[in-house]
Amino acid sequence: MLELSDVLEARERVRETSRHTPLTYSHTYSAMTGAEVSLKLENFQRTGAFKIRGATNRIQTLSEAEQAAGVVTASAGNHAQGVALAATRAGVDSKIVMPEHAPIAKVKATRSYGAEVVLSGANYDAAAKRAHEIEHEEGRTYVHAFDDEYVMAGQGTIGLEILEDCPDVDTVIVPIGGGGLIAGIATAIKARKPDTRIVGVQSAGASSVADSLEKGSVVTIDSVDTIADGIATRRVGERTFPIIQEYVDEVVTVTDEQIAMAVVHLLERSKTVVEGAGAVPLAALLFDRFDYEEGEVIVPALCGGNIDLNMLTTVVVRGLVETGRYLKLKTVLKDRPGTLEELLAIISGHQANIYAIQHDRTSRDIGMSDTEVEIDLETRGHDHVEELIEALESNGYAVEVLV
Repeated sequence: MLELSDVLEARERVRETSRHTPLTYSHTYSAMTGAEVSLKLENFQRTGAFKIRGATNRIQTLSEAEQAAGVVTASAGNHAQGVALAATRAGVDSKIVMPEHAPIAKVKATRSYGAEVVLSGANYDAAAKRAHEIEHEEGRTYVHAFDDEYVMAGQGTIGLEILEDCPDVDTVIVPIGGGGLIAGIATAIKARKPDTRIVGVQSAGASSVADSLEKGSVVTIDSVDTIADGIATRRVGERTFPIIQEYVDEVVTVTDEQIAMAVVHLLERSKTVVEGAGAVPLAALLFDRFDYEEGEVIVPALCGGNIDLNMLTTVVVRGLVETGRYLKLKTVLKDRPGTLEELLAIISGHQANIYAIQHDRTSRDIGMSDTEVEIDLETRGHDHVEELIEALESNGYAVEVLV
């Protein structure tokens, strides 16, 4: 089992490479929840995520022969960047295998940190298989993304920082993928402040830890489906799971819709960008996925901010839809002058802002004298959406809500 001494030793190794990231009190989320909420902004870390900590600690503990042979790993993005930068700073050659459909921004960033990137496989498991082949073919050391004591210890330095910056913390909320982050943080915090509660959060579409805890042993789920690609793992680590069983008080799940809304909240209210995996702790808090008391001191650990811009667009739109601030609808008009103006008069009369309009006279689902209209709208909430749709329907329009 990992121990506090391992985390303390890791801190000395990673001190020059990683940053002590800010922990900022949030008036917004404190008012929304009734708790005392401070955000651990690990999205401000070098490489944009916590992975640089564990990667640095692992590479710093390699023997001279292992460093000379180089390292290899598999990653969807954040671990890749962490290993690339840590290896380059240590003068170690690195080769990173990433899934073929890894976010473009993460692939470019990994190369920019000095690693050779190999794109292979449709998912993390396939990329890991190729990385292990390279490990044996070239004699490199495999740096695991989470199931490694040195990696866990490096991630655990976040727990030390949380306790230093918020010594009265009652609850720390941590994302879980393979479990390396929460294993390290929980080890550090429980050793120094045992009464602090550790809540782990997974996406409902990648709930390997929640399923494993329910069964009492490590299980591999058939597939993952989530916008939180940083925690989209099918199996928790063999080494991390016993630590989670020992030190983590509760594990909950959140939906992609809740994750998207948390991303939007952080953009709009906190002016900070996080990826899906980084937003899951706040999502768990905002949507009451666990019980807490009035005035409880809570720290959500926002683990990373490396979100692909195309994905960010999708997530923002999804978040706006879920909060009733974006509406896309379809209706049918008679194809004659003035009918569009009549429709738009109702929409403008209810103070909805039009983003885009599309006409389609060729649809087989409408009459020859009709035209199909799709309209993208900015709305002010669910009540406003219902009011607008009711107004359109009461004026004879058959409305289909598309998103």
